[in-house]
Amino acid sequence: MTRMFAIVEREMRKFFRSPALMMVSMMLPLVQLVVLGNAFGGKIRNAKIGVVDYDHGSQALKIHEAFQSIAVNIRTFTTVDYDNEQQAREDVRTGKIDGAVIIPSQYSRRVLADDSPAIGLVVDNTDQTMSGALEQEMQSLVDALNAPQIQPLVVQSIALKIVELYPYVEYMKYLLSGSVALAMYVAVMIGGGMLYIDDKARGIHEGFLVTPITRLELVLGLNLAGTIKAVLSGITLALIGSLAAGLGVIFHPMIALQLFALIVATSVAFNGMMFLMMVRVEDPLVPRAMFGVLNTLLFFPSGAISPISGFPKWLKAIAICDPFTYAVHGLKAIFLKDGGWVAIRFDLAFLFGFGIVTLLVATPLFKRTL
Repeated sequence: MTRMFAIVEREMRKFFRSPALMMVSMMLPLVQLVVLGNAFGGKIRNAKIGVVDYDHGSQALKIHEAFQSIAVNIRTFTTVDYDNEQQAREDVRTGKIDGAVIIPSQYSRRVLADDSPAIGLVVDNTDQTMSGALEQEMQSLVDALNAPQIQPLVVQSIALKIVELYPYVEYMKYLLSGSVALAMYVAVMIGGGMLYIDDKARGIHEGFLVTPITRLELVLGLNLAGTIKAVLSGITLALIGSLAAGLGVIFHPMIALQLFALIVATSVAFNGMMFLMMVRVEDPLVPRAMFGVLNTLLFFPSGAISPISGFPKWLKAIAICDPFTYAVHGLKAIFLKDGGWVAIRFDLAFLFGFGIVTLLVATPLFKRTL
């Protein structure tokens, strides 16, 4: 144990003497969380809609009042008045406005006469996110206008009532779990895999191999040091990311304990996986070349960006074997759902089991001789 902890002490001293290395290992996940969390997945706000009113009747006035209500409350869009449809269409095409609503002449008369009234919506469907949001908002507005003012005694249509278990989850909160897992992966890749190969190339491992240190002690020492680095990165980003995303759940003692256990399990799994891949590598350029490939292969199929249920079968197969998947699932259960130990127990079991198995496989492959 003394010899093993000497290896750990040496690795940690080198790690803390390189603050730039610590910053780099956390910079990519933190920048990704802040930039992507604010750039994607949010609700559309303050879009511009042109309104061409050829009717100017009482029913058209109701549409204008609904638009004002949307602009003041949920702020999906604000309106700009236009005199003719051609100019509104051209401005949609050139991007000056995001859409245009056309209220035809005789609209109020048709509404009052039940003569198939209709309003038009012009959208730029090259931007599916914007057009989809505007179409959904306008459909909700039309449904509200179609609702009878006096409800019938007998229900004539089926209504769907949606119950959301949790408050609105912003995309930054949704992305936080993947960013924490990515921070631990980067710490393992840079502070573990790359440094391990660099030390081997410099001949530092040769100094270990002529001492009485056993192969198991050396392997455990290197992996324990790597696990500690990943745990520190995970805790740091979990704290900073939670504050940035407005999540205060990590300050509850039981949730903090669950988070710590999952971070340790994830670090063990990542270190075992990385050591197994690097145990026979000699070229220092190999881990650098593998970094981007592994990032894409492991991070994106994990469900951190998009739900796994939408993947094709071959990508689901990768997700099932990917430790990122279980880390992201467990972190989401902690950050967003407060699921308790029941929600993360399988994730913990898989991650610890994955880390132990990969370490047991890698240990006999480690070269004990020069």
